[in-house]
Amino acid sequence: MEERKIFIGSFFVFFAVVYLVKLLQIQVFDVNYQRKAENNIIDKITEYPSRGMILDRNGEIIVRNRPVFDLMVIPKELKIKDTTAFCEFFNIDLEFAREKLLQAKKYSQVQPSIFLKQLSTEDFARIQDRLADYPGIYTSERTIRDYPGRSLANSVGYVKEVDKKFLESEEGKGYRQGDLVGKSGLERYYEKQLRGKRGVSYVVRNVKGVKKGKFHDGEFDTLPQIGSNLITGIDLELQQYGEKLMVNKKGAVIAVDPATGEILTIISAPDYDPNLLTGEGKKSSQNFVDLARDPNKPLFNRAIQATYPPGSTFKTVMALVGLHDHALDSSTTYFSCDKSLVGCHGHPSPLNVYGSIQHSCNPFYFKALRKIINQGRSNDEREDTRIGLEAWKDQMLQFGLGKKLGVDLPFESRGIIPSPEYYDKNYYIKNWRLSNVYSIGIGQGEVLLTPLQLANQAACIANQGWYIPPHLVKAIGDSVLTFEKQKINIEKEYFDYVSRAMGNIYTASMSKIPGLTVCGKTGTAQNPHGEDHSVFMAFSPRVNPKIAIAVYVENAGFGGSWAAPVASLMIEKYINKEISQGRKWIETRVLNGNFMDVQ
Repeated sequence: MEERKIFIGSFFVFFAVVYLVKLLQIQVFDVNYQRKAENNIIDKITEYPSRGMILDRNGEIIVRNRPVFDLMVIPKELKIKDTTAFCEFFNIDLEFAREKLLQAKKYSQVQPSIFLKQLSTEDFARIQDRLADYPGIYTSERTIRDYPGRSLANSVGYVKEVDKKFLESEEGKGYRQGDLVGKSGLERYYEKQLRGKRGVSYVVRNVKGVKKGKFHDGEFDTLPQIGSNLITGIDLELQQYGEKLMVNKKGAVIAVDPATGEILTIISAPDYDPNLLTGEGKKSSQNFVDLARDPNKPLFNRAIQATYPPGSTFKTVMALVGLHDHALDSSTTYFSCDKSLVGCHGHPSPLNVYGSIQHSCNPFYFKALRKIINQGRSNDEREDTRIGLEAWKDQMLQFGLGKKLGVDLPFESRGIIPSPEYYDKNYYIKNWRLSNVYSIGIGQGEVLLTPLQLANQAACIANQGWYIPPHLVKAIGDSVLTFEKQKINIEKEYFDYVSRAMGNIYTASMSKIPGLTVCGKTGTAQNPHGEDHSVFMAFSPRVNPKIAIAVYVENAGFGGSWAAPVASLMIEKYINKEISQGRKWIETRVLNGNFMDVQ
């Protein structure tokens, strides 16, 4: 009997010891149980990172971050003595306040949710001293995009807070509600590099929701990682000058450094203030709708998306291809200006290749096209035309024409350099012949290029046979980007010959700059919808060129009248840093030009 009592007593003592050991382990040694016990009173607060800034080539800020403040509410803590005074203090109406508080209560009585979004520093300064009067309301700081120079709207793009549809998409993996995402321009193209990484902090509250401090002294907190800065090749001063020149005009200006491919300016006109698409969601959304409905299409990036006939600027590459193929000869080839083939302006006749560029002779290139295409590669005339046109197209592709150049912006257009297959599918005349498509020889008809491609064409000639793909960003943080040189299979001597002719053109007197050689070519691009477009392509100086540029001014007529002076002012501003007194009248004329109502 006594042994039985001892056994039973020992049994209970054993289990008591096991229980106490386990309890000690749970309460003292095992932090996992402690965390589980505290889960209901630990707030997980997301710390949003600042996106990387975007800078110009000289370190000037193009895009930065501006602090804003979200007002958060914890319904269980909120005490409102005077509803009218509360609404007046926060500058909201009663119905809005009730709706936001109802949403917050549905979400959680003790967890914080957004009451007011993106208060400016000025608005926050107005209310911060009296926030203590409203327990349950506190602030959470974050940043939004800010554009101090109000430039490059279409190219830098804009960001937007992610929505439910985006979060459910494949692209939305890794994002959470409240994150910002680039929707266009550099913001979209370099989203991964710009966005940074979120941080997290854990705050302990008691069962009444009162903040008690950091969970485990912040041991499990992580700091947000700021996104990488983008260093561009943009010259912000030149960009802003060009934007002023293009006020009240439609079109594009794009300039590159021929030696590096860095884009110096990229202007799409008309443009808009990029600050319109940042800030509080409803306001920026309405601004986007207004811009999208604008008949002048300010959201359309004409520099890389619009395709235009290049007009007579195309004669430069026609001459290069003809000389390379020996279809044309720099010494012996002369063609008369036969206006029965196509219209032309008055100039000496006949002309050689050099003179055809100087005077921009249209009949010369109607005749040159046949010499380039029909070289007797087949005894069948139609087959010979097909073979020749295919070879011609391949040579044009070497210049980056009719294909995407791979600029670091979304939605780049390809343009058109027609092939035999293109005419087979699209031409309205069955069994087409070369005589049906002569206009491609003078950059009309089916040939369509983007302003970016035309600027790159100028860079190819400036470099005498090569180019580096044009790009906006040259470094991400401390990492300098590298780009492969693209070579053109045409002899350097022909580039030198053509560039000399471009330095002595007779069709753009307002492009001349004292002390500088501007090698240019005018174009007047036919527009089936109204007045012709004014086009100019150029580079300067001829030796060791610093800038290559293309300008389109829609509905402005002859290339020498408007596009050429815009380009020459940009060149002079970039190289000489100022406009000479003797050319101020040209600057004034361009600034006052208005083609917005011309169709």
